[in-house]
Amino acid sequence: MTRKLTRRHVLAASTAAAAGSFITPVRAAPPEPTKITQALVEAAKKEGKFSWYTSVDLALGEKVAKAFEAKYPGITMKVERSGAERNFQRIGQEFQNKIYNCDVVNSSDAAHLIVWKRARMLAPFVPEEVAQYFPAAHKDPDGMFASWRITLCPIAYNTKLVKAGDAPKSYADLLDPKWMGKIVKAHPGYSGTIMTATQQLSRDLGWPWFEKLAKLKVMQVQSATEPPKKIAQGERAVMADGGEYVVEELKSRGEPVEIVYASEGTPLITGPSAVMANAPNPNAARLFQAWSMTREAQQLNIDVGALRSAHSQAVDRADMKKFSDIKTLKEEASVVADQADAIKARYVKYFKV
Repeated sequence: MTRKLTRRHVLAASTAAAAGSFITPVRAAPPEPTKITQALVEAAKKEGKFSWYTSVDLALGEKVAKAFEAKYPGITMKVERSGAERNFQRIGQEFQNKIYNCDVVNSSDAAHLIVWKRARMLAPFVPEEVAQYFPAAHKDPDGMFASWRITLCPIAYNTKLVKAGDAPKSYADLLDPKWMGKIVKAHPGYSGTIMTATQQLSRDLGWPWFEKLAKLKVMQVQSATEPPKKIAQGERAVMADGGEYVVEELKSRGEPVEIVYASEGTPLITGPSAVMANAPNPNAARLFQAWSMTREAQQLNIDVGALRSAHSQAVDRADMKKFSDIKTLKEEASVVADQADAIKARYVKYFKV
């Protein structure tokens, strides 16, 4: 039976990092920014393929792949989509067994990138537009990763089942007994988005809030992409958490869903991407990483996927609330990196799942 890996186990598995250490190794200056050159494109075409491990909704992941393959014909992009925590386990297990299938990784749990960096599992690589247009908070100072996407984890409700005036306006409102058996939420043991949101909410609201929520007979699902679909289908009236971009996409298709940005603030989740140090197709991996951070690709994420972007030249979607107008909670990826296992254990204690 394969052992389930904790974040400490991933670090211990790396011979380049001290076992159990949570000290980020000192590195040289980050590499010079890389342009997309014809030489890089040709080298990538010789490899002809690469794999992308991601936790983004599969429908969006496939659209990204089609856009990249249309831009660079002759290179096949394989989308390996699963929950962020599942991908973390898979990559850790592959690394332990010296199996290197992943070329580029994207996670909705930014702490994963910190753990992989500490274990020296990432390759230094700085796309030109990351250097030019991404703020410091959205790129690793050692050039190991950058925020491929940003999303929020809001409350939402079914407009056929809940009147706007009756909808919860805050996390405190979600504890009203009237929501007994009417709430759906995702799990931090599967979803990186929910892991990150759980850390922020437990810090700002306290664990007693989760303990009280758990008593309301909450429907528990796995991925952050699932709660929006459950409320759209009418299986539950309200979602306590889930991907903002999924709600927005459902709403744009005429589904009866509406977002609530809680008065206390909405969890903010960055989704960094990186090239793996042992990528089997390193040139294709670097080409994709560079392209995925361009304004063109970042605008695709916004326009097609309803995501947010750290690229300063990208423009908010007209049918979405402006990012700058939303009160967000502070993301602390390094805290998640060190406390994720404890957070999951505390969560399971209350929700029994």
